[in-house]
Parts: sequence; structure tokens; C-alpha cells
Amino acid sequence: MGSKSVQIPTPDGVVDAVVAFPSGDGPFPAVILYMDAFGVRPVLHDMADTIADDGFYVLLPNVFYRSGPAPLFDTSDLLSDEGRNAVFAQAMPMIRELTTERALRDAAAYLDFLAAQPEAADGTVGVTGYCLGGRLAVRTAAAFPDRIGAVASFHAGGLVTDEDDSPHLGLAAAKAEFYFAHAEHDHSMTPAQVAQLEEALDAAGLEYLSEVYEGTQHGFTMSDSSVYDPVGLERHWRHLLELFERRLAG
Repeated sequence: MGSKSVQIPTPDGVVDAVVAFPSGDGPFPAVILYMDAFGVRPVLHDMADTIADDGFYVLLPNVFYRSGPAPLFDTSDLLSDEGRNAVFAQAMPMIRELTTERALRDAAAYLDFLAAQPEAADGTVGVTGYCLGGRLAVRTAAAFPDRIGAVASFHAGGLVTDEDDSPHLGLAAAKAEFYFAHAEHDHSMTPAQVAQLEEALDAAGLEYLSEVYEGTQHGFTMSDSSVYDPVGLERHWRHLLELFERRLAG
């Protein structure tokens, strides 16, 4: 298995990103891994490597590139609640800056990059996202329905809002199969909002599985964080890799 740093031009600048890929000649089914709010860092490199080791060509972009190249934060103290909250406060302006329009311009650039790589197979792309990245994954699937075949979203917040462009409202345009893993304790995705999301998925006629991981908090997949849940992480890997193997790898 290997990895490399890449630069992806967009209408707003150049995205710094990492690509992880299996050994061998390929081509391999392509996957976009959308980061959480704490940015591209070693734990996400490791997650990209795990997906690549299962046979996929994985793109991990720094979605906050408008603020500079990764790393943008000191994430050495995410294991304390105080450190985690401090980094989140730094990230909030960047999250607000990443409007739907900007995020979808970026997504188009990511998909075009993957389509141009000889190591990436033709066909639909898989997307997985965490926290903020789960929201980006859903938006990408809705905006590019013919290019996205499988979507996994983990402890994503803001999938259901009162805004006109709430992510759940775009699901009618999507064609992918979805997997959602919600944290039991997450003020950004309440039980009522989970129910609304599932109603939208049903109305769109999409194939999906939506689950609440008991006892978990928002961010539970991140092993460098104070809310890490190892059982939840392993459950996440089972569902994520099975989805991609079935829908992308034929």
C-alpha cells in the first residue's frame, strides 16, 4: 500500500490532499474521505490507509484549504474535553465559511481529479464523512447523483435543519445507497432530526440503513479524541467496508 500528497485546483484555490492506494496496478474503486471539523491529521491518514488496504483508491482532501494547508490546528490535546472544545472554537469560522456553493465546487474538483487518475477505476465513487464530513458526503451525493454510488455518514451534525438548503432536502435527487451511524448523545442530530432524515430517505425511495450507536457521543470514531468509542469504531468499519465492497467493488 502507498500514499502521496497531491494538489487539486479549484475555482477558489488549490486543495492540499492525500491519496492512499493499494499495492498493485489497479485500477481501484475510488473513495472520497471527508474529514471532521478538526481537520486532516494522523488519525485520518490512518483511516484512509485502512480503506485503501481493503482495495480502494482514497482521496482525503483538506476542505479548509481556503484558510491554509493542513494541519491548521494543534490537535495534540483532543483527548481532553478542554482541548477538543478549544480546537472546535478555532474551526467554527472555517465551517461557516464553507458554504454549500463552495463545498459543491470543491466536490466537483475532487470528482474530476479522481476521474483523471489511471489508478482510479471508472464507475461510481464512494464517499464517507465524519462530523462535518458526513454533511458534505450527503450534499455531494445529492449534487452528483450519477457519480456517487455509496455514501456513509458517521456522527454527522446538521443533516436536518430549518434552512432552505438543509442536506436532507436534497436527498430526492440522490441515487446512492446510504449508511448513517448517529451518536446517541448528539445535540447536533437529535432523535427528532434522525426521524426527519429517515422520512426524507423513505420519501426519496433510497436504499439505506440508519442506526443510532448506543452510549456514544458526537465524534465517537476518532481515536485521538476524548469521545472515542472503540466498539463504535469497529462497528463503523464493518458497515463502511461492507458497503463499499458491495456497491463499488462489484
